[in-house]
Formats: sequence, structure tokens, C-alpha cells
Amino acid sequence: MCAAGCAAAPAAPAPGSPDLTATLTTPTDIDLRWPATGPGAGGHLLEYANATEGPWTALRYLPPAQTTYRHPDLIPQTPFYYRVREFFGPVSVVVSAGAPASPAPPGAAASVHTSGDTAAPAAVKAVSAEDAAVQFTWTDRSTDETGFLVELRKPGAADFVPVEVTDPDVTTCALSLLPGEQGSSFRVRALYYGPASPVVHRTTGKD
Repeated sequence: MCAAGCAAAPAAPAPGSPDLTATLTTPTDIDLRWPATGPGAGGHLLEYANATEGPWTALRYLPPAQTTYRHPDLIPQTPFYYRVREFFGPVSVVVSAGAPASPAPPGAAASVHTSGDTAAPAAVKAVSAEDAAVQFTWTDRSTDETGFLVELRKPGAADFVPVEVTDPDVTTCALSLLPGEQGSSFRVRALYYGPASPVVHRTTGKD
């Protein structure tokens, strides 16, 4: 906690918008490519719509190292619009299912744009439930997040991948584990987004 009279932490740098390309690889498959994330980014959010004005739907949250995605088995002769944006935000400590939660540190909530982990979710707890599910709870310590993102690291893996997103001000969610995800580690990110890329468009062909 900062003592009285010390300077406020500087805001995180403003991110730029990534480029995006879309290729109709088969009549009903579209391949998407974009550059790697910039410094500090947690990954990319890929979105699509069937009209230029939207509504936009989250297609996938993707880890920083992934720069391609195939949108498969699409409706024939239909327009598809895409955009991508980087996501950012402070992350909690890493936890595993069944481990006790660390207490939330003292201090007021802060903006997700504040440097450091002041606004990171705290007191994260992961509890194993029935049917290979994990129930998460945490303390919200950010004032302006656009949501929270649960990230998972499989046993033996080097990196975390995004697996579950919530609305802002939510402090609980459940996740059903897939085969190979038992014994994983988890963390929770208080989300904010960079600017969206220019929209790209492809129309699928006949099936």
C-alpha cells in the first residue's frame, strides 16, 4: 500500500490496433491471421458478425503466441465480418484446485490501467466440484474492468490459455475441465481491451 504523499503509479501505455487478414480457404472455411501481441498484452479477442454494423460475437479468446485461427464449417453464401483486439489487465497469483486462498491485501480498489498488480483479482480460490468442474471465487480489486478472464495452464505446459470470461463486477464462475486439464493451474485477469483492428470481410461460397 502506498504511503501518504507518494506519487501515483503511471498508467499503462496505450496499445495499438493489430492488423488482420481473412482468407476463404475452402467454400465454408475462413482462415484468419494477425501479428503477435505487443508488450504487456495477455492475448487476443477475435470477434465476428454477419453485418458491418454487428452485433459482434466473441469467437475466441486466444493466448499471446497464437496468431492464426480457422473459422470452420460456416453457413454457405453468407457474409462474415471479423475484427481482432488485444486484451490486457493485471492477473492474480497462480492457484490450483483445493489450495487455500491467500487473503486480499489491504488498500483501495484501483483502475486496471494502473501499473503493477494493485488492481489484480485477489483471494482467488478454486474448488473442485462434481463432473470434473472447478468453482472459482475471487475479490474484485479493480474499478473499471470490462470483465474477468480465467486462464488455465495444463500440467507441464509453459503458458496460460484463456478459458472462461465473465461480466464486470462478477466474482465467481464455474469451469468444466476437458480431458488433460486435471491438475491444471489457474489465474484470473481483470480485463480491458485495446482498440479493434480494421474490419475484414469474406463471403462463403456454395457448399
